[in-house]
Amino acid sequence: MNISQYEKERTQVAAFMTRLYDRQLTTASGGNISLRISDELFCITPSALDKGKLTFEDIAVVTMEGKNLTPDLPLSIETEMHRLSLIARSDCRAIVHAHPTYTSAFTAITKDGKCAIDTTMIAESYFILEKPVMVPYRLMGTVNLAEQVAIQAFDHSVLLLENHGAVTLGKSLLEAFDKMELLERAAQMTTIAIQMASRGYDVSTLDDARCEQLMRMKYGNK
Repeated sequence: MNISQYEKERTQVAAFMTRLYDRQLTTASGGNISLRISDELFCITPSALDKGKLTFEDIAVVTMEGKNLTPDLPLSIETEMHRLSLIARSDCRAIVHAHPTYTSAFTAITKDGKCAIDTTMIAESYFILEKPVMVPYRLMGTVNLAEQVAIQAFDHSVLLLENHGAVTLGKSLLEAFDKMELLERAAQMTTIAIQMASRGYDVSTLDDARCEQLMRMKYGNK
């Protein structure tokens, strides 16, 4: 197969990976981004290359069955996680997996067994992120982790991987990236709110009625 026809998609993935690194949302060796090319193909960032300096030639092309069409490129260890999640979500075109500092800290912190990041402090966060879901710990790069993420991704677009990092899904690369960036901001705001509350300040978050109003605005009356 001639993969040169997918230069546009591969260039987009490389650019967003650089953007993710430049925004300090991941490290030089961490994180990965995938983009659905068609029902049969997707492209994904490689393993063991500097994530801040990728070009389209560094982005692997993979079939939905898992065959690497760019065998000279080492696949990300989380390729199976991306593949299964893309299969689970036909409406999803892009997936971002990263390790933002504050968000990653919250992968080790839960509240009543649920994600402790409060997305209800500003309307934009709740509108876009809703309530992130926690994925129980599984060893990174394993099929077990990939399956757990795909199960949760079936009806969630913002996932925290216990003691690991975060995954966001979107209908475009921009949407998936925006969710990751907003998630990190929400984690930062949650940290600030906890600190201020401990000093006696009141923290006002969106109540259920306001959250429901935002969801009606987002989805209509479904």
